[in-house]
Amino acid sequence: MSDGPGSASDDAGSTNDDPEAVAAECEFVDVRVDDRVERVTTVVLDRPEKRNALNAQLRSELIDVLGAVGGSEARVVVLTGSDEARAFVAGADVGELRERDVDTQREHMAPPRVYDALTELPQPVIARLNGHALGGGCEVALACDVRIAREDAKFGQPEINLGLIPGGGGTQRLARLVGDDRAMELVLTGRLVDGAEAARLGLVTEAVPADALDDRVYDLASSMAAHSPVALAAAKRAVRAAAERPLADGIDHERELFLELFATGEKDEGIDAFLEDREPRWRS
Repeated sequence: MSDGPGSASDDAGSTNDDPEAVAAECEFVDVRVDDRVERVTTVVLDRPEKRNALNAQLRSELIDVLGAVGGSEARVVVLTGSDEARAFVAGADVGELRERDVDTQREHMAPPRVYDALTELPQPVIARLNGHALGGGCEVALACDVRIAREDAKFGQPEINLGLIPGGGGTQRLARLVGDDRAMELVLTGRLVDGAEAARLGLVTEAVPADALDDRVYDLASSMAAHSPVALAAAKRAVRAAAERPLADGIDHERELFLELFATGEKDEGIDAFLEDREPRWRS
C-alpha cells in the first residue's frame, strides 16, 4: 500500500517558489509558515473524506510543496494530518491500486517519490502523528526524521492482508528502527500497534497524550530551529548516513561534513557567541 507517481517538480528542494503560493494551488496540502514557532513550517495533509489516503494527486502535491519548502528559509518542517481528517495518513488509496497492473504501478513508483522527498529535504522533518499511520502512511512517518505520536494513534504495515508487501521503504526503514525480528513479525502478520507500543518498539520517537501533542512537537521544533540551518542540514545528512553506509564510510562522511562547516562562517559565529555569552546570530 505504498507509492505513487512522480510530481511536476524536478527534484525536492530544487525550487525557490514560495511554499504558501505552491500550496495555494493544491487541493489536499496546506502550508502554515511560522504559525506557532518562527522558522518552522507546518505542512498539513488534508483529504478528510478519505482520512488522507495517499492517492496520486495528494502524492504529487506533497512532493511539489516539499520542493518549495526545501528552498525556503524554514529551518524545521512539521508534517501532519489535518484535524478534520482524524488521521495522519490512513494508507494508500486502495481503489487506485486495484485498477493498476504491474506496468502501470511501476510507472507510478518511479522517482521522485514522497518518501525520498522527505529524506532528501535539507531541513529536519518532525512527523506530528495526530492519528493513524498505516501502510503507506506508516512509511511516510518512517521517512521523517523524528516521530511524535498520540498514544492512541495506530501504526503498522498491513499490506500482507491485501496480498502485498510494503513498497515505500517500509521493510527497510522499519527494520532499521525496531530490529529485523520485530519488523519481520509486524510485516508478516500485518499487526497494528498503538502509539505507546510504537514508542516502546522504537517505531516512533515518543508517544504523548492527545492534549500534549502540539506542545511537545513545537517545543521540539523550537529547540531545533534555534540552531544554524547549515549545521542542521549537515547533522541530518550525517545521522542518516549511519543507516545507509558501513561504519568506516559513515565516519568518513561525517568528517567531510564537519570540515565543510568550517567554510561557512557559521562555525565562527557559533564559537564567538559561546565565548561572548550571547545568542548566535545565524545568517539564514
